[in-house]
Amino acid sequence: MRNKLHILLLIFIMMPLCSLAQWNQISDLPVMYIETFDNVPITSKDYYVYANIHYLNEEGHIQDYDSVEIRGRGNSTWNMPKKPYRIKFKQKEKFLGQGYAKAKKWTLLANAADKTLMRNALTSALGEFTSLKFNPAAKFVDVVLNGKYIGNYQISDQIDVRPHRVNIVEQEVPLADGADISGGYLLEVDGFQDGNCFTTNYYSAPVRIHHPDEEDIVTLQNAYIRNYINMFERRLRSSKFTDPVEGYRHVVDEASLIDWYLCTEISANIDGFYSTYFYKDQNDSLLYFGPLWDYDIAYDNDYRIRNTTYRLMADDAYDGSKKWVRRMWEDPWFARQVYVRYKELLDKGLVDYLQNKVDSLARLLQKSQEKNYEKWGIQNRVYHELVLYSSYEQYVNDLKEFINNRCYFLEVTFADKKPIEPTPPFTPADYYYRLQNARSAKALDISETSVCQYSNLQGRESQDWIIRPVGDYFQIINRTNNLALNDPTVGECTPTTNVGTQLNVVSPDENSESQLWEIIPQGTEGFYNLLNVHTQHIANLEGGSSNDYARILSYNNDERNGESMNRLWYLVPNGQLPEEITGVRDIEPDEYVLAYDPMTQELHFASETPDLLQRFNAHVYSTNGQLIGTFRADQRFAMSSQPRGIYIVKWQCGGKSRSAKFQNQ
Repeated sequence: MRNKLHILLLIFIMMPLCSLAQWNQISDLPVMYIETFDNVPITSKDYYVYANIHYLNEEGHIQDYDSVEIRGRGNSTWNMPKKPYRIKFKQKEKFLGQGYAKAKKWTLLANAADKTLMRNALTSALGEFTSLKFNPAAKFVDVVLNGKYIGNYQISDQIDVRPHRVNIVEQEVPLADGADISGGYLLEVDGFQDGNCFTTNYYSAPVRIHHPDEEDIVTLQNAYIRNYINMFERRLRSSKFTDPVEGYRHVVDEASLIDWYLCTEISANIDGFYSTYFYKDQNDSLLYFGPLWDYDIAYDNDYRIRNTTYRLMADDAYDGSKKWVRRMWEDPWFARQVYVRYKELLDKGLVDYLQNKVDSLARLLQKSQEKNYEKWGIQNRVYHELVLYSSYEQYVNDLKEFINNRCYFLEVTFADKKPIEPTPPFTPADYYYRLQNARSAKALDISETSVCQYSNLQGRESQDWIIRPVGDYFQIINRTNNLALNDPTVGECTPTTNVGTQLNVVSPDENSESQLWEIIPQGTEGFYNLLNVHTQHIANLEGGSSNDYARILSYNNDERNGESMNRLWYLVPNGQLPEEITGVRDIEPDEYVLAYDPMTQELHFASETPDLLQRFNAHVYSTNGQLIGTFRADQRFAMSSQPRGIYIVKWQCGGKSRSAKFQNQ
């Protein structure tokens, strides 16, 4: 009897060890072991089969999930040998941990048409680099289905409405009488016209309503959102479509529109308009663009439209929302914002960011891709791949080369398409100004009382100047010593004689013409000449030098004023004058207030009726008109990542347009 008990005890002890032994890592990535009941094959993207999933994470810990449903997914991708899947847990799961959605439905992307396996993940990272709020997860795993290894897969979000996905209001089901049906709605311009789809009145765009779900949405909701999209198209098509109030911009979130479009162009996604996600929230009049989805044939990875490196998708990609974008390109505002925002992204390090992301993903995938291509073959054409190589490294290098070439092409192309507008007459506001030379990009500065240039340094107050109107002219006063910019040339002079004296600063005297300046607009790039009233000479960087302390001279005033970069200056606002507000004034105190907290560097509204704040959005701009971001009035907006200086907040509430200035400290 004791021997039998001993044997039973050994069996009991060994059972979990044997169970654990069958779940092994295949590479250095997590592994999903999927076992369908009775090993039933997954043959449909319409009908689920039941399965158990054993998830082996990086630390070697197993998480078991039973009664999981799994089916195929995708359109053209479902017909490829390496199949994509959708899984549905029996209850909501934080499948990828903190910071990700708690949801039943998840996707397993095969990335079969992308030999780098990373284009979808790279695009999600691109969305994060911009202002787009919702970017699909990208967790790479090895997958074993019914005991057979089937390759490297990407766990990603199902595009639906919930926190950490598209986080908008989920409307009540069933819909109550009198319920607010203004949102939320998750929509897609869907070239496949699946599901609850309608065709718009003016541009015949096929729009699919993803949320509310097809089985839950009622006639009233269907009618509301269809009318809303048709209203957007009516504004876009009208003769006043460029008007910021009467045109399409009044009902779109400008930041997400521009960044979604730029991501489509940066990636050269030929399907970017064929499948375009966008959404509308409750008590919000704007349509927001994103998330980015389905980018495996982007980045010049489809031979049906060749050489996409050097072609605009707005011209050559497949139809869908492309008709909207082509109309928007007729709006000078859109062309300008595309150029300005793209330059911002480049200045933030877009190219290096993408290249580094490719490198890090390649390192992450190295061992797994080897196993993947042992099964699937790296030289086999699966779909419409443009190039075939014999090694994974060659595919990765091809992607990196595309990124470099594409980003340069877009910089040149967007600059060419930017509207040509003359530099406007200068009108000073209540700011300090930094005067930057067009040749060197360095700032007008002082050394004792002599005027020179010096590298732009945040907080270097000797580079801050107050520009004060004096009759038809201006006096330019340095912040550190309250001395005025002066042309000390002595003797008789004409615009082209007795030149070459170094400018200096002296005690202010509004009656001294040597301290008075004309600020003359030049060209179309926002440049100005500084013309001294007494000498009729132009402020000039000596020799176009790039050195710190290079002298600023009283120089020739002739036909080269508009073309000599040494004589041209940017006037850049650089902080508010101290006698003006340092926060934000109270606005409409009986209804709500707008405030700026210098400790947390956050903007926020407050109201005794909080529901009011859910009805409108506020937009934050720099003083040159560049959109910094948008936030709903019942939320806070962080300015901690923005440079010090003056910003403007604009919003509409109760049919009235409002704005306020504030100093970001």
